[in-house]
Amino acid sequence: MNVLIIGGGNMGRSFAESFLNAKILTHRQLTVIEKDHAQILELNRMKLGQVYNEFGDFITDRDLIILAVKPQDAYSVYPKLKPFIREKHIVLTIMAGVRIKEVEQQLGTNKVIRSMPNLCCQVGLGVTGFMVSDTIPQKDTDFVRKLLETTGISIQLYDEDKLNAVTAVSGSGPAYIFYFMDAMIQKTMEYGFSLTEASKIVEQTFLGAVELYKVNDLSCKEWIDRVSSKGGTTEAALKHFSNTSVNINIQKGIDEALQRSRDLSKN
Repeated sequence: MNVLIIGGGNMGRSFAESFLNAKILTHRQLTVIEKDHAQILELNRMKLGQVYNEFGDFITDRDLIILAVKPQDAYSVYPKLKPFIREKHIVLTIMAGVRIKEVEQQLGTNKVIRSMPNLCCQVGLGVTGFMVSDTIPQKDTDFVRKLLETTGISIQLYDEDKLNAVTAVSGSGPAYIFYFMDAMIQKTMEYGFSLTEASKIVEQTFLGAVELYKVNDLSCKEWIDRVSSKGGTTEAALKHFSNTSVNINIQKGIDEALQRSRDLSKN
């Protein structure tokens, strides 16, 4: 299958690199359209497929077209792409908040896959939720899943609103983690550590905690109980978190992200 990625920014470039590194695609099977000169130079330097700076007849020879542009740029892409869309084409969109129906209407096709990857795809540890139009054959769905899983894990969904939930939890999720990490780093520095020392301490704490969670069957609450002791330091911090409703506020923040994703999908 020949693949075209429209948009060679961070996510498009990460996808291209992952597809090639996993040897699912060859250099000749991958094409990227990117208008930014600096991005084009980087794509060529990394040898990430054949790179073009404008749309052309070569698009008709591709099988899968990945829309890796920002949602606000979609309306400048649709009219340029539509003349080259053929019945065989499958369109995979990674644009947040853009519904399958919109892409179908704008491009005149009924073969659309909507997905929501997250930033961690850049290091092969991403989460991508995706939903497939009923018109797409299973073998093509399996191939797209294989592509997506070169960047981490994928979850096929059958309710488009769940893609909004994936956006709120894993799409925005890395920022929540960085927010908590930053608070810990800033406080560690107040205790007299350098930025480098504080960053390493917090980074390793997160890495270790996640690894413990992965290699055991214990729940988060069970791990909290293992770290805590009555009258101890951890209990003191957790009591403050509970008294100030930190957990509830985190959940409310995710709800706000979910509602915003739903709002964007309506526009």
